[in-house]
Amino acid sequence: MISAASSLIQGLKLLTTPALRPFVIMPIVINLILYSVALVLGYFYLHHLVVQMIPAWLSWLTWLIYPLFFITFGLIGFFTFSLMANLIAAPFYAKLAEKTLHVIGATLLEIQQPSAKEVWLSELQRLRYSLTHTLPLLILFVIPVVNLIAPVLWFGFSAWCVALEFFGYAQENRGVLFAQQQVELKTMKLQALSFGGLVTLGQSLPILNIVIAPAAVIAATLQLHSKASES
Repeated sequence: MISAASSLIQGLKLLTTPALRPFVIMPIVINLILYSVALVLGYFYLHHLVVQMIPAWLSWLTWLIYPLFFITFGLIGFFTFSLMANLIAAPFYAKLAEKTLHVIGATLLEIQQPSAKEVWLSELQRLRYSLTHTLPLLILFVIPVVNLIAPVLWFGFSAWCVALEFFGYAQENRGVLFAQQQVELKTMKLQALSFGGLVTLGQSLPILNIVIAPAAVIAATLQLHSKASES
Protein backbone atom coordinates (compact mmCIF):
# COMPACT_ATOMS: atom_id res chain seq x y z
CA MET A 1 0.00 0.00 0.00
CA ILE A 2 1.33 3.48 -0.82
CA SER A 3 2.54 5.50 2.17
CA ALA A 4 0.73 8.52 3.58
CA ALA A 5 3.50 10.89 2.49
CA SER A 6 3.69 9.62 -1.09
CA SER A 7 -0.08 9.64 -1.49
CA LEU A 8 -0.21 13.28 -0.35
CA ILE A 9 2.53 14.22 -2.82
CA GLN A 10 0.52 12.50 -5.57
CA GLY A 11 -2.60 14.30 -4.37
CA LEU A 12 -0.90 17.68 -4.65
CA LYS A 13 0.33 16.83 -8.15
CA LEU A 14 -3.14 15.76 -9.30
CA LEU A 15 -4.79 19.00 -8.16
CA THR A 16 -4.18 20.55 -11.57
CA THR A 17 -5.57 17.61 -13.54
CA PRO A 18 -8.28 19.01 -15.90
CA ALA A 19 -10.84 16.34 -14.95
CA LEU A 20 -10.45 17.14 -11.24
CA ARG A 21 -10.07 20.90 -11.51
CA PRO A 22 -13.83 21.79 -11.26
CA PHE A 23 -14.07 19.91 -7.94
CA VAL A 24 -10.83 21.42 -6.60
CA ILE A 25 -11.41 25.08 -7.40
CA MET A 26 -14.57 25.58 -5.31
CA PRO A 27 -13.16 24.06 -2.07
CA ILE A 28 -10.02 26.18 -2.50
CA VAL A 29 -12.17 29.29 -3.01
CA ILE A 30 -14.20 28.40 0.09
CA ASN A 31 -11.00 27.94 2.12
CA LEU A 32 -9.58 31.22 0.83
CA ILE A 33 -12.72 33.15 1.72
CA LEU A 34 -13.05 31.69 5.21
CA TYR A 35 -9.37 32.06 6.10
CA SER A 36 -9.19 35.58 4.66
CA VAL A 37 -12.28 36.76 6.54
CA ALA A 38 -11.04 35.19 9.77
CA LEU A 39 -7.55 36.63 9.35
CA VAL A 40 -8.75 40.16 8.57
CA LEU A 41 -11.31 40.21 11.40
CA GLY A 42 -8.76 38.73 13.81
CA TYR A 43 -6.13 41.28 12.82
CA PHE A 44 -8.42 44.30 13.24
CA TYR A 45 -9.77 42.97 16.55
CA LEU A 46 -6.21 42.43 17.79
CA HIS A 47 -5.17 45.90 16.58
CA HIS A 48 -8.09 47.42 18.50
CA LEU A 49 -7.04 45.58 21.67
CA VAL A 50 -3.42 46.62 21.25
CA VAL A 51 -4.38 50.30 20.84
CA GLN A 52 -6.76 50.18 23.83
CA MET A 53 -4.67 48.15 26.29
CA ILE A 54 -0.98 48.77 25.56
CA PRO A 55 0.35 52.19 26.62
CA ALA A 56 2.53 54.16 24.24
CA TRP A 57 5.71 53.48 26.22
CA LEU A 58 5.17 49.73 25.66
CA SER A 59 4.43 50.06 21.95
CA TRP A 60 7.65 48.17 21.19
CA LEU A 61 5.82 45.00 22.31
CA THR A 62 3.73 45.06 19.13
CA TRP A 63 6.62 43.56 17.16
CA LEU A 64 6.15 40.44 19.32
CA ILE A 65 2.34 40.42 19.57
CA TYR A 66 1.55 40.49 15.85
CA PRO A 67 3.87 37.60 14.84
CA LEU A 68 2.44 35.56 17.72
CA PHE A 69 -1.05 36.25 16.44
CA PHE A 70 -0.25 35.00 12.94
CA ILE A 71 1.49 31.89 14.30
CA THR A 72 -1.42 31.14 16.64
CA PHE A 73 -3.93 31.72 13.85
CA GLY A 74 -2.14 29.15 11.69
CA LEU A 75 -2.00 26.59 14.50
CA ILE A 76 -5.68 26.82 15.48
CA GLY A 77 -6.95 27.12 11.91
CA PHE A 78 -7.67 23.41 11.64
CA PHE A 79 -9.83 23.32 14.76
CA THR A 80 -12.04 26.18 13.64
CA PHE A 81 -12.27 27.28 10.04
CA SER A 82 -11.05 24.01 8.53
CA LEU A 83 -14.01 22.20 10.09
CA MET A 84 -16.41 24.82 8.74
CA ALA A 85 -14.79 24.78 5.29
CA ASN A 86 -14.97 20.97 5.10
CA LEU A 87 -18.64 21.02 6.03
CA ILE A 88 -19.47 23.51 3.26
CA ALA A 89 -17.25 21.81 0.66
CA ALA A 90 -18.30 18.21 1.47
CA PRO A 91 -20.34 17.63 -1.75
CA PHE A 92 -17.38 18.81 -3.86
CA TYR A 93 -15.04 16.46 -1.99
CA ALA A 94 -17.36 13.49 -2.55
CA LYS A 95 -17.31 14.17 -6.30
CA LEU A 96 -13.55 14.75 -6.19
CA ALA A 97 -13.04 11.30 -4.67
CA GLU A 98 -15.23 9.75 -7.36
CA LYS A 99 -13.47 11.57 -10.22
CA THR A 100 -10.05 10.63 -8.84
CA LEU A 101 -10.87 6.97 -9.51
CA HIS A 102 -11.80 7.90 -13.09
CA VAL A 103 -8.47 9.67 -13.55
CA ILE A 104 -6.38 6.71 -12.35
CA GLY A 105 -8.45 4.28 -14.44
CA ALA A 106 -9.93 2.38 -11.51
CA THR A 107 -13.02 0.21 -11.91
CA LEU A 108 -15.97 1.94 -10.25
CA LEU A 109 -18.52 0.01 -8.26
CA GLU A 110 -22.02 0.05 -9.70
CA ILE A 111 -23.73 1.59 -6.69
CA GLN A 112 -25.90 4.64 -6.30
CA GLN A 113 -23.74 7.63 -5.45
CA PRO A 114 -24.68 9.56 -2.27
CA SER A 115 -26.71 12.73 -2.68
CA ALA A 116 -25.46 16.10 -1.41
CA LYS A 117 -27.86 15.73 1.55
CA GLU A 118 -26.43 12.31 2.46
CA VAL A 119 -22.88 13.65 2.24
CA TRP A 120 -23.73 16.56 4.53
CA LEU A 121 -25.46 14.23 7.02
CA SER A 122 -22.37 12.05 7.09
CA GLU A 123 -20.23 15.15 7.56
CA LEU A 124 -22.39 16.20 10.52
CA GLN A 125 -22.00 12.72 12.04
CA ARG A 126 -18.22 13.03 11.82
CA LEU A 127 -18.39 16.52 13.31
CA ARG A 128 -20.55 15.29 16.20
CA TYR A 129 -18.11 12.42 16.80
CA SER A 130 -15.22 14.91 16.96
CA LEU A 131 -16.98 17.32 19.30
CA THR A 132 -18.26 14.67 21.74
CA HIS A 133 -14.72 13.32 22.19
CA THR A 134 -13.10 16.75 22.39
CA LEU A 135 -14.44 17.76 25.83
CA PRO A 136 -12.92 14.78 27.74
CA LEU A 137 -9.59 15.49 26.06
CA LEU A 138 -9.73 19.17 27.04
CA ILE A 139 -10.34 18.16 30.67
CA LEU A 140 -7.06 16.22 30.61
CA PHE A 141 -5.17 19.50 30.15
CA VAL A 142 -6.16 20.67 33.66
CA ILE A 143 -5.40 17.41 35.50
CA PRO A 144 -1.93 17.49 37.11
CA VAL A 145 0.59 14.95 35.74
CA VAL A 146 -1.92 13.71 33.16
CA ASN A 147 -1.68 17.10 31.43
CA LEU A 148 1.89 16.23 30.47
CA ILE A 149 0.64 13.69 27.92
CA ALA A 150 -2.52 15.61 27.01
CA PRO A 151 -0.92 17.35 23.98
CA VAL A 152 0.17 13.98 22.57
CA LEU A 153 -3.31 12.52 23.04
CA TRP A 154 -4.84 15.65 21.51
CA PHE A 155 -2.66 15.43 18.43
CA GLY A 156 -3.36 11.70 18.07
CA PHE A 157 -7.11 12.26 18.29
CA SER A 158 -6.91 15.14 15.81
CA ALA A 159 -5.02 12.91 13.38
CA TRP A 160 -7.67 10.19 13.75
CA CYS A 161 -10.51 12.66 13.13
CA VAL A 162 -8.75 14.02 10.06
CA ALA A 163 -8.33 10.48 8.73
CA LEU A 164 -12.04 9.79 9.30
CA GLU A 165 -12.83 13.03 7.49
CA PHE A 166 -10.83 12.56 4.33
CA PHE A 167 -11.06 8.80 3.92
CA GLY A 168 -14.80 9.13 4.45
CA TYR A 169 -15.53 10.66 1.04
CA ALA A 170 -14.05 7.74 -0.89
CA GLN A 171 -15.67 5.26 1.51
CA GLU A 172 -19.13 6.78 1.04
CA ASN A 173 -18.75 6.44 -2.73
CA ARG A 174 -18.39 2.69 -2.08
CA GLY A 175 -21.51 2.64 0.09
CA VAL A 176 -19.59 2.53 3.40
CA LEU A 177 -21.41 4.66 6.00
CA PHE A 178 -19.88 6.41 9.01
CA ALA A 179 -20.13 3.59 11.57
CA GLN A 180 -18.51 1.11 9.18
CA GLN A 181 -15.92 3.69 8.12
CA GLN A 182 -14.39 3.58 11.60
CA VAL A 183 -14.23 -0.21 11.55
CA GLU A 184 -12.55 -0.17 8.14
CA LEU A 185 -9.97 2.43 9.13
CA LYS A 186 -9.06 0.51 12.28
CA THR A 187 -7.75 -2.28 10.02
CA MET A 188 -5.17 0.25 8.75
CA LYS A 189 -4.88 2.35 11.89
CA LEU A 190 -1.17 3.19 11.66
CA GLN A 191 -1.56 4.25 8.04
CA ALA A 192 -4.62 6.33 8.89
CA LEU A 193 -2.96 8.04 11.87
CA SER A 194 0.21 8.89 9.94
CA PHE A 195 -1.92 10.28 7.11
CA GLY A 196 -4.10 12.28 9.53
CA GLY A 197 -1.02 13.61 11.32
CA LEU A 198 0.55 14.87 8.11
CA VAL A 199 -2.68 16.53 6.97
CA THR A 200 -3.15 18.13 10.41
CA LEU A 201 0.34 19.62 10.20
CA GLY A 202 -0.38 20.78 6.65
CA GLN A 203 -3.57 22.51 7.76
CA SER A 204 -1.61 24.54 10.32
CA LEU A 205 0.79 25.96 7.70
CA PRO A 206 -0.16 29.16 5.83
CA ILE A 207 -0.74 28.79 2.07
CA LEU A 208 -0.49 24.99 2.26
CA ASN A 209 -3.66 24.94 4.37
CA ILE A 210 -5.57 26.35 1.38
CA VAL A 211 -4.84 23.36 -0.89
CA ILE A 212 -4.16 20.53 1.57
CA ALA A 213 -7.84 19.53 1.97
CA PRO A 214 -8.58 18.64 -1.70
CA ALA A 215 -5.11 17.06 -1.97
CA ALA A 216 -5.96 14.95 1.10
CA VAL A 217 -9.24 13.78 -0.48
CA ILE A 218 -7.32 12.62 -3.55
CA ALA A 219 -4.59 11.03 -1.42
CA ALA A 220 -7.07 9.12 0.76
CA THR A 221 -8.84 7.84 -2.36
CA LEU A 222 -5.51 6.62 -3.77
CA GLN A 223 -4.66 4.83 -0.52
CA LEU A 224 -8.00 3.05 -0.31
CA HIS A 225 -7.76 2.02 -3.95
CA SER A 226 -4.23 0.70 -3.36
CA LYS A 227 -5.42 -1.26 -0.31
CA ALA A 228 -8.36 -2.74 -2.25
CA SER A 229 -6.05 -3.74 -5.13
CA GLU A 230 -3.76 -5.61 -2.73
CA SER A 231 -6.63 -7.50 -1.10
